[in-house]
Amino acid sequence: MEIEKIVLEKNLYYKNTLVLKYNISYPRITSNFSFYGVSQFNQYNRIKALELKLYAEKDLLELAKNSYTYQYSNSFPITVYELIYDFNISYNENYILSLYTNEYVFTGGAHGNTTRNSQNWNIKLGNMFSLDYIFKNDSSYLLYILREINQQIRIQIDNGTNQYFDNYCKLVLDNFKFNQFYLTPNDIVIFFQQYDIAPYSSGIPTFFIPR
Repeated sequence: MEIEKIVLEKNLYYKNTLVLKYNISYPRITSNFSFYGVSQFNQYNRIKALELKLYAEKDLLELAKNSYTYQYSNSFPITVYELIYDFNISYNENYILSLYTNEYVFTGGAHGNTTRNSQNWNIKLGNMFSLDYIFKNDSSYLLYILREINQQIRIQIDNGTNQYFDNYCKLVLDNFKFNQFYLTPNDIVIFFQQYDIAPYSSGIPTFFIPR
Protein backbone atom coordinates (compact mmCIF):
# COMPACT_ATOMS: atom_id res chain seq x y z
CA MET A 1 0.00 0.00 0.00
CA GLU A 2 1.21 3.46 -0.82
CA ILE A 3 1.37 5.87 2.09
CA GLU A 4 2.08 9.58 2.11
CA LYS A 5 3.17 11.80 4.97
CA ILE A 6 0.96 14.75 5.87
CA VAL A 7 2.63 17.49 7.92
CA LEU A 8 1.05 20.12 10.15
CA GLU A 9 3.53 22.61 11.54
CA LYS A 10 3.50 26.09 13.00
CA ASN A 11 5.47 28.55 15.12
CA LEU A 12 3.37 30.32 17.76
CA TYR A 13 4.29 33.69 19.24
CA TYR A 14 3.33 35.60 22.36
CA LYS A 15 4.18 39.31 22.63
CA ASN A 16 6.31 39.00 19.48
CA THR A 17 8.36 36.18 21.03
CA LEU A 18 8.46 32.58 19.86
CA VAL A 19 7.10 30.47 22.72
CA LEU A 20 5.92 27.27 21.02
CA LYS A 21 6.49 25.31 17.84
CA TYR A 22 4.96 22.06 16.69
CA ASN A 23 5.50 19.59 13.87
CA ILE A 24 2.89 16.86 13.47
CA SER A 25 3.33 14.21 10.78
CA TYR A 26 0.72 11.55 10.15
CA PRO A 27 0.19 8.81 7.53
CA ARG A 28 -2.44 8.64 4.83
CA ILE A 29 -3.04 5.65 2.55
CA THR A 30 -3.17 6.82 -1.05
CA SER A 31 -3.51 3.44 -2.77
CA ASN A 32 -6.70 3.12 -4.80
CA PHE A 33 -8.40 0.42 -2.71
CA SER A 34 -12.10 0.37 -1.98
CA PHE A 35 -11.57 -1.34 1.37
CA TYR A 36 -13.48 0.05 4.31
CA GLY A 37 -10.24 -0.09 6.29
CA VAL A 38 -8.56 2.57 4.13
CA SER A 39 -11.06 5.22 5.17
CA GLN A 40 -10.94 3.99 8.77
CA PHE A 41 -7.15 4.21 8.87
CA ASN A 42 -7.04 7.64 7.24
CA GLN A 43 -9.78 9.04 9.43
CA TYR A 44 -8.24 7.68 12.63
CA ASN A 45 -4.84 9.24 11.94
CA ARG A 46 -6.25 12.53 10.69
CA ILE A 47 -8.36 12.93 13.84
CA LYS A 48 -5.37 12.08 16.04
CA ALA A 49 -3.27 14.73 14.29
CA LEU A 50 -6.00 17.38 14.58
CA GLU A 51 -6.43 16.60 18.28
CA LEU A 52 -2.71 17.12 18.80
CA LYS A 53 -2.83 20.36 16.83
CA LEU A 54 -5.68 21.60 19.03
CA TYR A 55 -3.80 20.56 22.17
CA ALA A 56 -0.70 22.44 21.00
CA GLU A 57 -2.57 25.61 20.02
CA LYS A 58 -4.70 25.70 23.15
CA ASP A 59 -3.46 23.89 26.25
CA LEU A 60 0.27 23.79 25.48
CA LEU A 61 0.26 27.39 24.24
CA GLU A 62 -1.39 28.53 27.47
CA LEU A 63 1.36 26.82 29.45
CA ALA A 64 3.99 28.43 27.24
CA LYS A 65 2.44 31.87 27.78
CA ASN A 66 2.48 31.42 31.55
CA SER A 67 6.08 30.27 31.37
CA TYR A 68 6.99 33.33 29.29
CA THR A 69 5.36 35.70 31.79
CA TYR A 70 7.22 34.18 34.72
CA GLN A 71 10.57 33.97 32.94
CA TYR A 72 10.34 37.47 31.44
CA SER A 73 9.42 39.06 34.78
CA ASN A 74 12.38 37.33 36.43
CA SER A 75 14.86 38.03 33.60
CA PHE A 76 15.25 34.33 32.84
CA PRO A 77 15.89 32.93 29.35
CA ILE A 78 12.64 32.23 27.53
CA THR A 79 11.86 28.53 27.09
CA VAL A 80 10.45 27.59 23.69
CA TYR A 81 7.94 24.78 24.13
CA GLU A 82 7.92 22.08 21.48
CA LEU A 83 5.72 19.24 20.28
CA ILE A 84 6.93 16.77 17.65
CA TYR A 85 4.81 13.86 16.45
CA ASP A 86 6.04 11.43 13.81
CA PHE A 87 5.45 7.88 12.62
CA ASN A 88 7.43 4.95 11.26
CA ILE A 89 5.94 2.22 9.08
CA SER A 90 7.47 -1.08 10.21
CA TYR A 91 5.34 -3.58 8.24
CA ASN A 92 3.24 -3.17 5.09
CA GLU A 93 2.36 -6.47 3.42
CA ASN A 94 -0.80 -8.35 2.41
CA TYR A 95 -3.06 -5.58 3.73
CA ILE A 96 -1.51 -5.80 7.19
CA LEU A 97 -0.11 -2.41 8.19
CA SER A 98 1.94 -1.87 11.33
CA LEU A 99 3.49 1.37 12.56
CA TYR A 100 4.60 3.18 15.68
CA THR A 101 4.39 6.85 16.57
CA ASN A 102 6.57 8.98 18.83
CA GLU A 103 5.14 12.05 20.54
CA TYR A 104 7.85 14.30 21.96
CA VAL A 105 6.94 17.21 24.23
CA PHE A 106 9.42 19.71 25.65
CA THR A 107 8.26 22.15 28.32
CA GLY A 108 11.60 23.10 29.83
CA GLY A 109 14.06 21.32 32.06
CA ALA A 110 16.95 19.09 31.05
CA HIS A 111 15.02 17.22 28.37
CA GLY A 112 11.59 16.53 26.95
CA ASN A 113 9.57 13.35 27.19
CA THR A 114 8.63 10.92 24.44
CA THR A 115 5.54 8.71 24.41
CA ARG A 116 5.40 5.82 21.95
CA ASN A 117 2.20 4.25 20.62
CA SER A 118 1.56 1.73 17.90
CA GLN A 119 -1.10 0.77 15.38
CA ASN A 120 -1.56 -2.70 13.90
CA TRP A 121 -4.21 -2.75 11.19
CA ASN A 122 -5.96 -5.33 9.09
CA ILE A 123 -6.93 -2.97 6.30
CA LYS A 124 -9.33 -5.44 4.68
CA LEU A 125 -11.33 -5.78 7.90
CA GLY A 126 -10.91 -2.14 8.85
CA ASN A 127 -9.78 -2.66 12.42
CA MET A 128 -6.74 -2.71 14.65
CA PHE A 129 -5.69 -5.95 16.30
CA SER A 130 -3.86 -6.92 19.50
CA LEU A 131 -1.41 -9.68 20.31
CA ASP A 132 -4.27 -12.15 20.74
CA TYR A 133 -4.91 -11.93 16.99
CA ILE A 134 -1.37 -13.11 16.19
CA PHE A 135 -1.29 -15.90 18.77
CA LYS A 136 -4.94 -16.95 18.59
CA ASN A 137 -4.09 -20.67 18.65
CA ASP A 138 -1.50 -20.47 21.43
CA SER A 139 -2.60 -19.53 24.94
CA SER A 140 0.97 -19.67 26.27
CA TYR A 141 2.29 -16.84 24.11
CA LEU A 142 2.44 -14.33 26.98
CA LEU A 143 4.81 -16.55 28.95
CA TYR A 144 6.96 -16.96 25.84
CA ILE A 145 7.15 -13.19 25.29
CA LEU A 146 7.92 -12.37 28.93
CA ARG A 147 10.64 -15.00 29.00
CA GLU A 148 12.21 -13.56 25.84
CA ILE A 149 12.12 -10.01 27.20
CA ASN A 150 13.74 -10.91 30.51
CA GLN A 151 16.41 -12.96 28.76
CA GLN A 152 17.26 -10.05 26.44
CA ILE A 153 17.44 -7.71 29.42
CA ARG A 154 19.86 -10.01 31.23
CA ILE A 155 22.08 -10.19 28.15
CA GLN A 156 22.08 -6.38 27.77
CA ILE A 157 22.96 -5.91 31.44
CA ASP A 158 25.76 -8.50 31.24
CA ASN A 159 27.13 -6.86 28.08
CA GLY A 160 26.84 -3.38 29.55
CA THR A 161 24.82 -2.23 26.52
CA ASN A 162 21.86 -0.91 28.51
CA GLN A 163 20.67 -0.11 32.03
CA TYR A 164 17.51 -1.28 33.76
CA PHE A 165 16.01 -0.87 37.20
CA ASP A 166 17.00 -3.60 39.68
CA ASN A 167 13.46 -4.99 39.93
CA TYR A 168 13.02 -5.16 36.15
CA CYS A 169 11.33 -8.60 36.22
CA LYS A 170 8.42 -7.25 38.27
CA LEU A 171 8.31 -4.00 36.29
CA VAL A 172 8.15 -5.86 32.96
CA LEU A 173 5.12 -7.79 34.21
CA ASP A 174 3.45 -4.73 35.78
CA ASN A 175 3.93 -2.51 32.73
CA PHE A 176 3.31 -4.99 29.93
CA LYS A 177 0.55 -3.75 27.59
CA PHE A 178 -1.10 -5.94 24.98
CA ASN A 179 -1.31 -3.05 22.50
CA GLN A 180 2.29 -1.85 22.89
CA PHE A 181 3.79 -3.72 19.97
CA TYR A 182 4.42 -3.46 16.25
CA LEU A 183 5.44 -5.88 13.53
CA THR A 184 8.50 -6.22 11.35
CA PRO A 185 8.92 -8.84 8.59
CA ASN A 186 10.49 -11.28 11.08
CA ASP A 187 9.60 -10.11 14.58
CA ILE A 188 7.05 -8.80 16.98
CA VAL A 189 8.55 -5.76 18.67
CA ILE A 190 7.42 -5.17 22.25
CA PHE A 191 8.12 -1.75 23.73
CA PHE A 192 7.77 0.00 27.06
CA GLN A 193 7.46 3.68 27.88
CA GLN A 194 10.27 5.76 29.31
CA TYR A 195 10.82 5.06 33.02
CA ASP A 196 8.62 1.93 32.95
CA ILE A 197 11.48 -0.53 33.39
CA ALA A 198 14.63 1.56 32.87
CA PRO A 199 16.06 5.06 33.49
CA TYR A 200 15.66 7.88 30.97
CA SER A 201 19.14 7.29 29.58
CA SER A 202 18.01 3.90 28.27
CA GLY A 203 15.45 5.52 25.97
CA ILE A 204 12.36 3.53 24.99
CA PRO A 205 13.11 -0.14 25.72
CA THR A 206 12.29 -2.35 22.72
CA PHE A 207 12.52 -6.11 22.38
CA PHE A 208 12.45 -8.09 19.15
CA ILE A 209 10.54 -11.35 19.58
CA PRO A 210 10.87 -13.86 16.70
CA ARG A 211 7.55 -14.96 15.25
